[in-house]
Amino acid sequence: MAAKITGIGSYIPTKVTPNQEFEKNHFLNQDGSQFEYENDVIIDKFKSITGIAERRYVEKHLNNSDIASFAALKAIEDANIDPEELDYIIVAHNYGDIKNGSIQSDTVPSIASRVKNKLHIKNPYCVGYDILFGCPGWIEGMIQANAFIKAGIAKKCLIIGTETLSRIIDKHDRDSMIYGDGAGAAVVEFTEGESGILAHQSATYANDETNFIFFGESYNQESTDHFRYIKMYGRKVYEFALIHVPSAMKNCLDKSGISINEVKKIFIHQANEKMDEAIVKRFYKLYNEIPPEGIMPMTINKLGNSSVATVPTLYDMVLNGKIKNQSIKEGDIIILTSVGAGMNINAIVYRV
Repeated sequence: MAAKITGIGSYIPTKVTPNQEFEKNHFLNQDGSQFEYENDVIIDKFKSITGIAERRYVEKHLNNSDIASFAALKAIEDANIDPEELDYIIVAHNYGDIKNGSIQSDTVPSIASRVKNKLHIKNPYCVGYDILFGCPGWIEGMIQANAFIKAGIAKKCLIIGTETLSRIIDKHDRDSMIYGDGAGAAVVEFTEGESGILAHQSATYANDETNFIFFGESYNQESTDHFRYIKMYGRKVYEFALIHVPSAMKNCLDKSGISINEVKKIFIHQANEKMDEAIVKRFYKLYNEIPPEGIMPMTINKLGNSSVATVPTLYDMVLNGKIKNQSIKEGDIIILTSVGAGMNINAIVYRV
């Protein structure tokens, strides 16, 4: 008995924001001092490290709960189910609804309740709640849905990862170029077959690592807006991920009883291209193996880092043939894995 994805959907905003749009930004160091290099040099170096050439931002009239409902509706239609049959709606995000031009995150009512309302679900026993787990939130929602299903208290769950990071970026912080917006959703159902979640692993490191990603003030020390923005210590996040994510993936794979050579694809959180490549190389090195060509589909070059939305969006695009030279088929073994604020890590071994 396991939880299987029977429907998948995503919403990718239509507004494309290329790197060139940051050429006029006034980038500053954390202490407010000027950078040594001009913006064109900063942007070129950023592209070479992260792989990001452009990202998507939501239109001004849309909020996080809107795009979450768009992705959810696609997943429900793909699963061909009556949404009234859903037992749980689990929404992973980090900042709630932030209206364009606002300085306040709105999380009451929950994003899950707003999505349920937008989907016009009347069944009161369809329970909606949010989880805050950093970028690994959608995968953690999948793990929770799997637990509900295996415990026999749910048969159908909707898990959504959605974020509008463009609303909380500091234009004076070069890391602002990393972030994008988007939403991905999956319908997960009970199955007695061989497909579904075979094993999972989660971890929270909350000592020195707690504030590697945080909410902080603008690097422009002359600013008086009192707005708080998404911030991170990029080098520390990078080093943390390289140390801890490969071992979490290995623990998960070992628990599943699946051989490393059976893994067809790794769907990793789209955080930083070089970091993701290094994580996968270290993971394979734990088995004295080299990653096969094409093992790691990527969307970060076009979509940026949309936090909780990256993995379900990536899965949707590969499953539906929207990424060149990438595909999966029934019976394939895949790994879903992520790292993010908390600092949190998780992984799932899944049979398609």
